[in-house]
Amino acid sequence: MASSTSPLFPATAILLLLLLLLSPPAAAQHDYYDALHKCILFFEGQRSGKLPPDQRLKWRHDSAIHDGASIGIDLSGGYYDAGDNIKFGFPMAFTTTMLSWSIIDFWRNMGPELGNAVKAVKWGTDYLLKATSVPGVVFVQIGEPYSDHNCWERPEDMDTPRNVYKIDGSHPGSDVAGETAAALAAASIVFRSRDPSYSRLLLNRAISVFEFADRHRGEYSDSLRNAVCPFYCDVNGYQDELLWGAVWLHKASRRREYREYIFRNEVVLRAGDSINEFGWDNKHAGINVLISKEVLMGRAEYFTSFRQNADEFICSILPGISHPQLQYSPGGLMFKNGGSNMQHVTSLSFLLLTYSKYLSHANKNVPCGSFSASPSMLRHLAKRQVDYILGDNPLEMSYMVGYGARYPRRIHHRASSLPSVQAHPARIGCKAGSRYFLSPNPNPNVLVGAVVGGPNVSDAFPDSRSFFEESEPTTYINAPLVGLLAYFSAHH
Repeated sequence: MASSTSPLFPATAILLLLLLLLSPPAAAQHDYYDALHKCILFFEGQRSGKLPPDQRLKWRHDSAIHDGASIGIDLSGGYYDAGDNIKFGFPMAFTTTMLSWSIIDFWRNMGPELGNAVKAVKWGTDYLLKATSVPGVVFVQIGEPYSDHNCWERPEDMDTPRNVYKIDGSHPGSDVAGETAAALAAASIVFRSRDPSYSRLLLNRAISVFEFADRHRGEYSDSLRNAVCPFYCDVNGYQDELLWGAVWLHKASRRREYREYIFRNEVVLRAGDSINEFGWDNKHAGINVLISKEVLMGRAEYFTSFRQNADEFICSILPGISHPQLQYSPGGLMFKNGGSNMQHVTSLSFLLLTYSKYLSHANKNVPCGSFSASPSMLRHLAKRQVDYILGDNPLEMSYMVGYGARYPRRIHHRASSLPSVQAHPARIGCKAGSRYFLSPNPNPNVLVGAVVGGPNVSDAFPDSRSFFEESEPTTYINAPLVGLLAYFSAHH
């Protein structure tokens, strides 16, 4: 494992930290509560299936209501992951887990938006319950991705194949099944007092899905390579999802068997692989931060190594001593190579904030070589990332659609970029949508709250649908941001 305590001269590290963390913001204070409202509203724009009467984004209509009909199972509902019309189970489950964690840790800060956040979770879990309704099977994807990506059409007009892809005992997928178990378990905590019977259903299903994931071990990209790669191919292996599922089941059920599973499998499932990564494919840092809460509360000394892993993870993302794989742009934005950088920004910032909260309660700091990082330093770094997203950046542009005076207008998103059903009732075919994709005009439908992939490492941003890595929003960018915005709306 790479060391997080770089030999960099400590004064230099501290100077770089202070420059990034303590420099005055470039813009006025933000309306974090307005941003929270919009961040949650975005999920209504990603809904698949029959839309409810209280749907607030009115330019979206029912879509893919017959998903699963080809195999005789109702698999309608859930979320489209990004700007396309596929339902990918792996990122959808991670999105649901992170929405749930946002509520579990920050519900007191959400005010009236709490109800909308809970609805966003339930839209995900209602689908995940359908996807796990057959014992020993998890339906992990709806839609043939290559034909879908070859079209530019509204979800309401979709006529590409809605193939159903599954994992089972002969075709394992411990990664997507483990993440699904984590999502169901985390959501069971959200509904524990709000809807006890639904909460029990979620927890019982999480238990059975986790048992399936653990019994039939393997990566779903080996079983379903042609369907899931290169879109949501599991590069990191399934081990972290098994630990992640067990951690959430331990948190939701308090059963000793899950605590023992975590303790027994810590080394086997590589809990220490936590350097500067957390997202739909890599859960190690999240595992360590989540377990560290119990260690810091003095309830689980036998998990001390997880806290050490969490400390090393935090040190690996601090400016001045960060791991080479994580950079900071001149404007102060975290940056990792690959597509959709904002997914890293929101997920890593979420862990910074939650860990700072756990450390504060225990009156502890993070030791990073010859200096230590205080909880307030971690919170400040997380806030700087959120403020960058909302407009405190060299372009003075908000990367959340609909927030602030200047934001991306040509996002890579089919439903947003094509005229709505109200504006254009006639069907728009697969290739007929191309002229809207190529148009220099702003998208006709504002996908309020969508956070796009964001600028490059030089803080440059092309507001163009063609640059999908920069201009495409995803559910797993927004899900961790819900918790961050809730906290800052209450504390700033």
